[in-house]
Amino acid sequence: MSVSSRGRGNATIFIVVTILIDAIGFGIVIPVLPRLVMEVGHLTLDDATWMGGWLATVYALMQFLCGPLAGNLGDRFGRRPVLLLALAGLSVDYLLMGFAPNLAWLFVGRLLAGVFGASFSPATAALADITPPEDRARRFGLVGAAFGLGFIIGPAIGGLLGEFGHSVPFYAAAACSAANLLFGAFFFPETLARENRRPFSIARANPVGALLAARSLPGVLSLAGILLLWNIASMVYPATWAYFAIAQYGWSDGMIGASLALAGISMITVQKGVLGRAVKRFGERRTAMIGAVVAGSCYFGYALVPLAWFGLVMIIVSALQALVQPSITALMSRQTTADRQGEMQGFIGSLNAVGSIAGPLLLNPALAWFTGPTAPFHFPGAAFVIAASFAFAAFFALASSDRAQREPVTAAS
Repeated sequence: MSVSSRGRGNATIFIVVTILIDAIGFGIVIPVLPRLVMEVGHLTLDDATWMGGWLATVYALMQFLCGPLAGNLGDRFGRRPVLLLALAGLSVDYLLMGFAPNLAWLFVGRLLAGVFGASFSPATAALADITPPEDRARRFGLVGAAFGLGFIIGPAIGGLLGEFGHSVPFYAAAACSAANLLFGAFFFPETLARENRRPFSIARANPVGALLAARSLPGVLSLAGILLLWNIASMVYPATWAYFAIAQYGWSDGMIGASLALAGISMITVQKGVLGRAVKRFGERRTAMIGAVVAGSCYFGYALVPLAWFGLVMIIVSALQALVQPSITALMSRQTTADRQGEMQGFIGSLNAVGSIAGPLLLNPALAWFTGPTAPFHFPGAAFVIAASFAFAAFFALASSDRAQREPVTAAS
């Protein structure tokens, strides 16, 4: 069974919109969650900041644990039921967060958001189902663009609707997820042919099992290590940017929001206009190398040049980092077969979650230390120096593997 041209078009639209809504749901929390935590927990700002860190950890941990599970369920039952179930769960979760009367409810809500937000794995696997290997980097770029757009729209909606109450943005996110669920129920076709499905194995539907399974695929573990290095580096924006911009440039909240919008727009432009051409000319591996070395250089620029106009220029130039994630994801996707795409994307989702946990643990303390009263000298760029080190480590690892193995052999699909 194959998906028709019209079905592929509907599937692509649904997948991109699903990732967009997931990103909006993630971003919509950013401007309102601190005050919501303070309100329902009766906490001071300092205590709410600490509590918000635990909420973020719970979310990332569930993404880490559930990514392989969602991917393996998709390999067994198809992408459609897993994605629709995830959207239904997100709708309920956002309502739960909106009605939360205390901190315990917020933790349950973030836990459920991490579980159902693992829809990223079957969504990208569905995209791999309907895309030839040579076009996957460009299509995965659409996913990156959708996430970038959602990260622009989410905080904007959250800040605007938050003026009417801290719970209102969650109701809006619930409505968006419900609308996408209806669209998917009527127009999203199953993308995984029955002959490409495989039995479900609980031993493989977890991060450890996914890692052990990945060992049998040539080159995947080295690419996974590179992707993890990159994930930690790229967390410097969501983890520290708002604090860094105040310490380095003295920007207001409005200016910080505008800078994030500029970053999102710039990265979407790269993913839509540059990624496909770069992969066609240089291949996925070298395209990722370009993005990593440009990002690392820009991170050093942020750290060493405390000029606001220079920071804005770096935002635009560093958008080339948007070449890295989809290119490495495409390389890893090439190395597996059609019946294991869900498992592979679930494994990648877990790697992303590990970066989301490790990044703030490394970057935020460095920023706090070097901007605090006990610092040996004032240096807000400390987190960006660390991020640059990880970005260059990813670059050199890619360069080393490029010399040893130019481009991986395409697996059967």
